[in-house]
Amino acid sequence: MAAWPGERRFAAGRAHLESVQRQKLALLLRKVAACEAGQRQGVAAHWQWETFAEQVPVSDYDHWRDPVDRARESGGNALIQSPVVRYQPTSGSTSAIKWIPYTRHFLSELDNAISPWIVDLYRQFPRLRQGRHYWSMSWVPTSLRDNMREDINDDIQLMSMGKRLLAGATQAVPQDVSLARTSEDSLFATLAYLISDSSLSMMSIWSPTFGLGLLKSMAMWREELAEVLATGSWGNRMLGSNTQSCPRSPRGAELLRQWDGRLSADFFMALWPSLALVSAWDTAASGPWARQLHALLPQAAFQGKGLWATEGVVTIPYQGQHALAYRSHVYEFQDPSDGTIYAPWELEQGQQVMPLLSTGSGLLRYRLNDLVRVDGLPGGIPALTFLGRAGTTDMVGEKLTAAALDAALAEVRLPAKTLPVCTVAVEDAGEGIPGYVLLLEGESTESERVAGALDAALQQHFHYQLARNLEQLAPLRCVIHRDMRERYLQQCRERGMIEGNIKMESLQYWPGVLPLWFGHSQASARAVGEAVL
Repeated sequence: MAAWPGERRFAAGRAHLESVQRQKLALLLRKVAACEAGQRQGVAAHWQWETFAEQVPVSDYDHWRDPVDRARESGGNALIQSPVVRYQPTSGSTSAIKWIPYTRHFLSELDNAISPWIVDLYRQFPRLRQGRHYWSMSWVPTSLRDNMREDINDDIQLMSMGKRLLAGATQAVPQDVSLARTSEDSLFATLAYLISDSSLSMMSIWSPTFGLGLLKSMAMWREELAEVLATGSWGNRMLGSNTQSCPRSPRGAELLRQWDGRLSADFFMALWPSLALVSAWDTAASGPWARQLHALLPQAAFQGKGLWATEGVVTIPYQGQHALAYRSHVYEFQDPSDGTIYAPWELEQGQQVMPLLSTGSGLLRYRLNDLVRVDGLPGGIPALTFLGRAGTTDMVGEKLTAAALDAALAEVRLPAKTLPVCTVAVEDAGEGIPGYVLLLEGESTESERVAGALDAALQQHFHYQLARNLEQLAPLRCVIHRDMRERYLQQCRERGMIEGNIKMESLQYWPGVLPLWFGHSQASARAVGEAVL
């Protein structure tokens, strides 16, 4: 297998974490010091770890935006001495599109993480050796597609040539499906190929909500999908696309025509009897949705993804834990409470820290704002659990964190058969003042009770209580809807976030006015405020 050498290096080097990381920094500094951005920052190739940490500031994307934009316009790369393969779009909870340089050096770093994960995956789940696999594409908004390179949203391109050949030979959905003119057509074609493949043995996606959305779209389009699979013709789909082939599956068409559209484990077991593994995020706010997805696909084992971002990889699933991908980038970790920065070999069990990445894309000491907990150091490298976003919403001085929100929500009795989607901080929650809105998926008339209970729980925090008492914050509202997850995802898309990479987050900040559909809350914001004050 093409991944074996990389896995052997990963396993052998675990006892030498510090020396491996120092070597990686030395190589990175040589490449950065040889280019325009490094010279402008005064980066020196001979720096040791300690000098690098003293001289280079912690950064975010705004620090790199101008040189990246100039490089994209010129077709080069000003950040590091390594050819740019492509610029990969991504987005955050509150930001629009960011473009990350994917250089050859950066891709080799990602490959160093993929190798041990893939080998460990086949060891744990040998049934993967049979059947075909679905590797999710990094779905790109329709508005960007006309200017898109062919490999810009193909996750297979993250791999080395050998692994690409291996993955391509087992791929259930052809690469060119991702090049459809619209996101909807890409989704439709993906479903057509997946339904046609009874040998499907692995489904690797990022967000479990994306997987649930796939299954829901299958139900919504089942008649049209059945016609396409029965005839082997796209009909009115994939117009203007270079995709020539269309799957044909009389078996898949018949199953769809017999299906009443209700999402059930029995139907999906009949559709994909060989499914052995589903891989998706399953920590923090993604947990409830991962469990829901797994319940619909019980024939498959479920493996939680490691912590990956478009900017780099932090952890991979390895030997039953999420291990630091120490052979990929240069890693540091910042304590969010006091700002102290630790090298990876300085971490101790129980710490909660934020990763800083210095990568082959040329981004140095780049803070992800993800919070992780150190669960131990098996074999000499840290095992880390993703806890959620580490950011704070602070519209009027309330200083609310995702951890504080989660703790408050844990005190609230939610209605039966409802799931929390997100709590959103909005600049205008009504009457011209900011506030928070809890979004729940389900069917209930208890939104007023839930809103009052959560608002009261949050008022145990001094700054939130003060902001409420001074009427700087509107009373917290709760909106319950049976399709809340899809409403939330649509709002994220409209704010420029990338389909398939949208994380479920406990707490988000949305600039601007409250979306109109929030106005259908069953609770009166003012009534809730009077009840809890």
